[in-house]
Amino acid sequence: EKIKEYGQDLLLSAEATDGIGKTEKAAILNLERFTRDGFEKLMSTNNLDALVTPRSYASTLLAVGGFPGINVPAGYDSEGVPFGICFGGLKGTEPKLIEIAYGFEQATKIRKPPSFKS
Repeated sequence: EKIKEYGQDLLLSAEATDGIGKTEKAAILNLERFTRDGFEKLMSTNNLDALVTPRSYASTLLAVGGFPGINVPAGYDSEGVPFGICFGGLKGTEPKLIEIAYGFEQATKIRKPPSFKS
């Protein structure tokens, strides 16, 4: 069924609620604490410019905290399917992340334009 295939059932379930209750507020506070005491602390304490992960493995972590991330091509698997590398950082580091990602792209020249077979 298409609804389940695209996660529409989750949206419909969310719309059926009456908003944010005590449990959801506690979860949000927990996520804020994990963000502050986790990712933000890691980046600050170690004076890091970016978190680097293969593919988009960091996307959930970045999304939860509202942090920027950029994915660029990093290679191709044994079947020729492309995969990427993710650079993530603290809020306000978008220019630095773009610079890092661009530098990676220029150094590797890994990206190949897609070819379409008819």
